[in-house]
Amino acid sequence: MRPHFAEFLATFVDVVRAGSFSGAARRRAVTPSAIVRQIDALEEDLGVALFIRSTRALTLTDAGQRLHERAQRHLDELADTHAEVAAFDGSVSGTLRIACFPSFGKRYVLPVVAALQAEHPALHVELDLTERLADPVVERLDVVIRMGALTDSTLIATKVAPLARLLVASPVYLARAGRPDSAEDLSSHRLIDKLHGADLLGWRDVLGCPAGHAGNGTVSFRSDDFEAQRAAAEAGLGIAFLPSWVVGPDVKSRKLVRLPLGGEPWNEGSTGIYLLRALPQPSAKVRAFTDALRTSIGNPPVWAS
Repeated sequence: MRPHFAEFLATFVDVVRAGSFSGAARRRAVTPSAIVRQIDALEEDLGVALFIRSTRALTLTDAGQRLHERAQRHLDELADTHAEVAAFDGSVSGTLRIACFPSFGKRYVLPVVAALQAEHPALHVELDLTERLADPVVERLDVVIRMGALTDSTLIATKVAPLARLLVASPVYLARAGRPDSAEDLSSHRLIDKLHGADLLGWRDVLGCPAGHAGNGTVSFRSDDFEAQRAAAEAGLGIAFLPSWVVGPDVKSRKLVRLPLGGEPWNEGSTGIYLLRALPQPSAKVRAFTDALRTSIGNPPVWAS
C-alpha cells in the first residue's frame, strides 16, 4: 500500500461525487491532471481499474463501486477520529468547512471568517454557498447553516438567531397600488417570487397556495437570488416575502415597508437560524466560529426592525 493511500482514496471519493476529474479538481483547487495522476496511482496500487473512462463520462467499475462503498466509511471514521482528538487541542487551526445560503454567507458569514482568520492565521476556510440542504455527514462539513423548523435528526443543532419572514414593499409601490390590509387583499397585487425549486421560505404559508395560483396575486418578478428579490421590491416591482435577515435593514432604513397582515401567523412556529454539526464534541475552530457568528449577529439580531 502506497504511503499516500488515504489521500488518494479521498481524491477518488471526490471524483465519484463530482462525476468528473475536472469537478474534483475544482473542489480541491488543483489541476485535472493532478487528479488523474492520483487516480492512476491508486489503480496501480490496487491492481484494478476503478473507472471506465470515456470522453463523455466516468463510470465506476464493479471494483470501483465496492471501493467507494468501503472508502466513504473509512474516510468518515478517519475524519471523525481526527476531529474528536483535535478537539482536545484549544488551537483554532486547520480547515473549517461551512455550507449556507449564498446571500447569508456573503452578508454575515464572510465578515466573521475574515475576522477569525486575521486572529488565527493557521485557520483556513471552505465556504460552500448553496441553497441545497447540505449534509454535514455525507459531505464532511464542519458546520451547515440551516433555516426554518428543524426536522428530527441525529445532527447537533445550535441556534444562533431567531428567524422571521416579512412581507415588504416599497413606499412607491404602496402609493401606486394601495396597501393591503389582509392576505386576501394580495389577490389584486403584484408579487415577487422564487424562480426554481421548492421555496422553503415561500408564499404558501401566507396564501395557502403558491403565489399567482388560483387568483392569488400576479407574479411580476421571479428570481432564485434573495438579493435580487429584495432589489426588485425596492424598485417597486411588487410585494416580496423574505427572511428578516435579508430585508430587515431596509425596513429599518425605510426603504421598504413591513406589512404585518393578520399579525403574521407564519412567524408563530418554532423556527430559527441553526448551526448543524455531526460530532457531539465541537472542535476549537467550530466553537470559535459559533461564538463569533453569534456575537456578530447580536441579540436581538442586527437586522431586527
